[in-house]
Amino acid sequence: MLVHIGRIVNKKIIGKYAIPAFNTQDLETTQGIVRAAEKQKAPVIIQTSVGALEYAGIEELVGIIKTEARRAKVPVALHQDHCHDFSLIKKLINLGYSSVMIDASHLPYRENIRLTRTVVSYAHKRGVWVQAEIGRILGNEDWQKVRSGKDLMTEPAQAAEFAAETQVDTLAVAVGSVHGIPVNPKIKRILRTLKEHIDLPRLKAIKKKVKIPLVLHGASGVTDTEIKAAIKAGVAVFNIDTDLRVAFNTALRQNLKKHPQIYDPRKILTPATLALQMMAEKKIKLLKANNKGRK
Repeated sequence: MLVHIGRIVNKKIIGKYAIPAFNTQDLETTQGIVRAAEKQKAPVIIQTSVGALEYAGIEELVGIIKTEARRAKVPVALHQDHCHDFSLIKKLINLGYSSVMIDASHLPYRENIRLTRTVVSYAHKRGVWVQAEIGRILGNEDWQKVRSGKDLMTEPAQAAEFAAETQVDTLAVAVGSVHGIPVNPKIKRILRTLKEHIDLPRLKAIKKKVKIPLVLHGASGVTDTEIKAAIKAGVAVFNIDTDLRVAFNTALRQNLKKHPQIYDPRKILTPATLALQMMAEKKIKLLKANNKGRK
């Protein structure tokens, strides 16, 4: 069932379990996510990136997600990931998104606040949640590439000030995770300078000052142990994309290698979709969201 994100993400879940926010860009990925959620009886967030919308078409991709979500036997919320285009955000709200992320983290702090407040004012009048980011996360995410290791981490006091001034509903924080697979040598060197992949003391300090649900982006590269610790420290939503892509592509390549004679796209893609589903199920159980989506 398609639900408002506020139905599955709230203060009651903080410290107990977290909701996976899975990225999609096509029918197969969407089906794999929904099937995983139904199998594990879990609430999930399906989110789109700007790149995914450009690839598949806005109406086309949103139509697929909403159709699959409405058929689902578990709660599914629709969210827009990193977006800096206010006009696109308006369009997505009109198409039925219950949550949008305005990412102005690349702008100076006061400008980030100004743009975020503008989006919040527009969205809240229409019953839609807004997520924003304070600090910057290493790696690639569509239109932005973060390479520098300077001043990336979220400062607890600034996060509290930002949340209060903008009135956002969820807050993405930078505490050591990375977007995508860190193959860039410079990023690898930066990561080695960090004492922990996830700076848990910093995360705990942020949670003490910020009472709204926290979001961790780049969760695919975080160890299971750190994921569990981050849940206890207050993260309510984990964004997961790369792990699903790797599972899908690995199975796809293996299938093509094993059966080079196959030409039917359905037979080519079915094993890959199943592999993606299994990875999504694994993540759902890791976040302890399984059996939390019962009617």
